Amino acid sequence: MADLSVNIAGIHFNNPVIAASGTIGFGHEYGELYPLSVFGGISCKGTTLKERPGNPPPRIAETPMGMLNAVGLQNPGVEHFVNVELPWLKKQNTVVIANAAGSTEEDYCKIVEILSDTDVDMIELNISCPNVKQGGAQFGTSPESVEKITSAVRKYCKKPLIIKLSPNVSDIAAVAKSAEYAGADAVSLINTLTGMRIDINTRRPIIKNVTGGMSGPAVFPVAVRMVYQVKKAVKIPVIGLGGITTWQNAVEMMIAGADALQIGTVLFTDPYAPVRITEGLHGYLDTHGMESVTELTATVEV
Repeated sequence: MADLSVNIAGIHFNNPVIAASGTIGFGHEYGELYPLSVFGGISCKGTTLKERPGNPPPRIAETPMGMLNAVGLQNPGVEHFVNVELPWLKKQNTVVIANAAGSTEEDYCKIVEILSDTDVDMIELNISCPNVKQGGAQFGTSPESVEKITSAVRKYCKKPLIIKLSPNVSDIAAVAKSAEYAGADAVSLINTLTGMRIDINTRRPIIKNVTGGMSGPAVFPVAVRMVYQVKKAVKIPVIGLGGITTWQNAVEMMIAGADALQIGTVLFTDPYAPVRITEGLHGYLDTHGMESVTELTATVEV
């Protein structure tokens, strides 16, 4: 069979399928279904300096072809992650990616400094968090803010650094170039689109937070377009995510420009999606006489 392994910023992945942050927790529940080595890697639940209870419910709402979430980074904090979750994850024979989140530049720098002295393989920076010192504007909404936060964190980061990009911007390629310029080793995209649902009987937002992050199959074409644009703009690896549910989606995303993939929302409806996707990738590559999955990346003809 064809070789599914990929190399992202010097880290070897057995296959390109990574569990997206926030969708698999720390992997325990899915580990009851199959060995977590079916994933090339796991991007863990977004982790903050201190434990966070998250937003008040309701914080999940269904949408046509997807879902909205405003969970609010509920997590047990970095100390718990390092002391309890990470030792178990390191035994699962998969790449462990810590996802770091914060509300100030100082938060990000401190958590990355802590994670850099652990056994995590990579660090993914969630820059779709509100910057409390800038009136709540997200860190990832402009090339300038992305360059600033990436540059600040880079000074403390001893691990390969992935910057997770928000799609809620006017020029995704410019944002990606700023991350690359400031020292990112890779970028992942897209994070969720901002959306809203309203209960027509009460005329109130369904989600207590009013808006939430939209994910699922409906966002897939947007993700493909943005991955294509970013791959043309940067030289660092691109991890594509957003609405991938089938092996056909995975092939399409890689043809658009992805060096690796993340899957998320599909895991709620089909926990065995990573198994089906990797099997489908094998079949597609064998059918088309390809020896490596890397032969797919950025081969779209326009």
